[in-house]
Amino acid sequence: MDRVAAVEQLASRRFDLLVIGGGIVGAGIAEAATAHGLTVALVDKGDFASATSSASSKLVHGGLRYLRLGDVGLVREAHHERRLLMNIVAPHLVRRLPFLFPLYEDGPYRPWFVQSGILLYSTMARARLNGLVSVERASRMVPQLRGDKLRSCAFYADAWTNDGRLTLANVRAAADGGATVLNYAEVLAIRGREGAEVAVDGHVVQVQADAIVNATGPWVDRVRGLEDPAAKRSMRLSKGVHVVVDGGEDWDAAITISHDKVRVSFAIPWEGMLLLGTTDTEHDGEPEDAHVTDEDVAQVLAEASVAVDGLGAPRASFYGLRVLPGGDGQTANARRETVYSTGPSGMVSVAGGKLTTYRRIALDALDHLGVRGLSKSARPLPGAAGLDRIAWPVELDAPTRAHLLHLYGSLATEVLAGATDDASLLEPLVAGRPDLRAQDVYARSHEWARTDDDVIRRRTTGWLAGTASSTRDAPVSAA
Repeated sequence: MDRVAAVEQLASRRFDLLVIGGGIVGAGIAEAATAHGLTVALVDKGDFASATSSASSKLVHGGLRYLRLGDVGLVREAHHERRLLMNIVAPHLVRRLPFLFPLYEDGPYRPWFVQSGILLYSTMARARLNGLVSVERASRMVPQLRGDKLRSCAFYADAWTNDGRLTLANVRAAADGGATVLNYAEVLAIRGREGAEVAVDGHVVQVQADAIVNATGPWVDRVRGLEDPAAKRSMRLSKGVHVVVDGGEDWDAAITISHDKVRVSFAIPWEGMLLLGTTDTEHDGEPEDAHVTDEDVAQVLAEASVAVDGLGAPRASFYGLRVLPGGDGQTANARRETVYSTGPSGMVSVAGGKLTTYRRIALDALDHLGVRGLSKSARPLPGAAGLDRIAWPVELDAPTRAHLLHLYGSLATEVLAGATDDASLLEPLVAGRPDLRAQDVYARSHEWARTDDDVIRRRTTGWLAGTASSTRDAPVSAA
């Protein structure tokens, strides 16, 4: 459906559900709602996944440190969802990744303590791992691992993803299921059970909907205020900064780096680069006021250097804003729980949660709306089926095929359809990256991209060819 037709539908139909916010939670709610037979409209004031769903640590994981915080239920649920995402929902996007947990003489943990935690974690993950590996083996897996005062390494496995593309896959699934989806469409007013006023392309559209879900992440309280001007602030924000450097090509594992009894950071081989982070500092202003500072970058590099030797210069940096329950104390100690609230006119607001458990969050949101007969069964996202039966329409080298298969799955043939008649579409989109010009065309014709930024940052990996100065202040998703 083209944008003009989508706007017309937004103005003329009455929907069972209006979802505000096109991040991973909003997209997941729209996908689940359409799969259960509801008529759905999904809108976002910016691009899909442009704020708190393309700037994460790129991990689909149980959350090892959450065991230390006592969130055993969250870890168990996250492991269950990780398995479903890897095996059914999006096996092209979510892939297994081994992790080393180096134990240094001056570190906060003793080997026996970490080993017992790893054994519990691996049992919950249904994984068979040794718990501890030798320094020699660890050094072979990660050549840049700092060996000074290294006693041993714990070993476990989680998974990694491209978070922005996982969000877009859910938007695509919702649209394929009949949802009307629009980015760059801002909600101006909430009219209770009559719907909302939405500004789109210079016009104000009256959207009729029986129910509304507010899944706007860092803006959740602002949208609550549209429904109820007396609504008080319910959440607080934590800024997570990541830095991308060259490296990681010869790494066979990621690294989890402990800094105290609660905080850890990561060094992750990701999309042919090395992803470092994240910070965890309270942000007390408006979401739009957040940005990456020189101090943030210095902190990320210093913390990575605890376990990684020879870090390269920063190529890019970005931040995301975590939404945490209101309260006192350091944000690193705050529980990563999802909070649901219902406003005076019935709008359900969803705040917090994890990328890994977005499907469960979506189902819980629909349950809060009173939707009955919800199925917890996993459904493959577009591109997840037929991964071993792809008939490539054009000749490509193995790295490019692997790249396209990861981002699009079996939909890679759609991406390349025009290249059979136009060889220029097989030229690089951005120098130094495996993305093709065909992806730019596809992003604009099939994935709602409206600007170059939409294409480079969220639908391809072109932004990784940039410099820290050119990408620093771009929030590409939440950590």
